[in-house]
Amino acid sequence: MDVCVKSETMKTPSQLGYQMPAEWEPHDAIWLSWPHDPLTFPNMLEAEKAMAEIIAAIHSSEQVNLLVKNEAMKKKVMAALEKKKCNFSKITLHVHEYADVWFRDYGPIFVVNKKEKKLAMSHWIFNAWGNKYEELLKDSHIPEWINETMKIERFTPGIVLEGGSIDVNGKGTLLTSAQCLLNKNRNPQLSKQQVEQYLKDFLGVKKIIWLNEGIVGDDTDGHIDDLARFVNPTTVLAAYEDNPDDENYPMLKENYDILCKETDQDGKKLTVIKLPMPGVVGDDKGRVPASYANFYIGNTVVLVPIFGHKNDEKALRIIQEQFPQRKVVGINCYHVVFGFGTIHCMSQQQPRM
Repeated sequence: MDVCVKSETMKTPSQLGYQMPAEWEPHDAIWLSWPHDPLTFPNMLEAEKAMAEIIAAIHSSEQVNLLVKNEAMKKKVMAALEKKKCNFSKITLHVHEYADVWFRDYGPIFVVNKKEKKLAMSHWIFNAWGNKYEELLKDSHIPEWINETMKIERFTPGIVLEGGSIDVNGKGTLLTSAQCLLNKNRNPQLSKQQVEQYLKDFLGVKKIIWLNEGIVGDDTDGHIDDLARFVNPTTVLAAYEDNPDDENYPMLKENYDILCKETDQDGKKLTVIKLPMPGVVGDDKGRVPASYANFYIGNTVVLVPIFGHKNDEKALRIIQEQFPQRKVVGINCYHVVFGFGTIHCMSQQQPRM
């Protein structure tokens, strides 16, 4: 059931009662893809180890839908998860071709109609972060394939958007960055006002908060899930660099200052909490986008990337304070982030109805 809303006579998902829930609202499942490309992850063993730890930590409280490329990979993955003593009744392995692991960006963004208890998906165009990686463009078809199985309503806005570029409080406010959504390599034909209208129409939000630039090394052009995250309807954890000599200091301070002046959809002032950064992570090719803000909020756990830095414990403590009813689990993502993303980038939640 595909619905492409372009005519003024057709109702938008928002008008039909759909909205994107906050990430801390209940999930039925998490969607993931198993890492396989050494061009993405030079240290493939560490990337596979991190993914196995993610699955082991999350699968007890929400179903895991995991993409694997073929039967040989399926056997390999099952052996790795058996070592983690995973319960395979909570894990579904889907054999399907895919290019890379960044499910947050190429997968569907699920929306719900709470009144009618209906689940639907929005299928945005994935252009590999401004056509940077031609070989990854084929992942744009993943939502269509998922929909063939789930057979739920699929809304197709017809513009470029990645899931990692937005974050919502579930009450009507959305966080994003101008560097990404207003970038000429996404939707050059659209004005800021038109982009906002698409977000309102297809995700059911009322207010958009615009931050400016993302962190150094981020090939996604400033995804919000490395910068600032809602942890409840009026509280935001904002990545903040204390060292004024660090390259990330000016843009993170600017974003923090913007948030401190902002309100939610009802005019209530936001509580903004600083989340430290893990210092410089990179190699002779340059800096990579390491950020503790790239965490995933599960039903009973919060999975947080850590990098072997002195700020790991501080970041875990700050996030744990925001989720007293959930267990915060640190996942070593030092080697994973050399693929330019970590836990949140690799995952997409499927809300519970």
